[in-house]
Amino acid sequence: MAEETNTGGGGGGAGMAFIVGALVVVVAVIAYFVFTGGMTQKKKVDINVSAPQIEAPKVPDAPKPAN
Repeated sequence: MAEETNTGGGGGGAGMAFIVGALVVVVAVIAYFVFTGGMTQKKKVDINVSAPQIEAPKVPDAPKPAN
């Protein structure tokens, strides 16, 4: 009876697990920067929009009635 032996190596799962683990870490770091604003400082912007006061022109006096 012949025995079948595996001489093809195998065991490539450790390398794949390392690559997948590294990708998970990279995605987690990118998600942190996207959802928390990263390392930038929070800036408060205060915008004051005010238009100058413009007065309407004076209306001329009404004409005097004719006698």
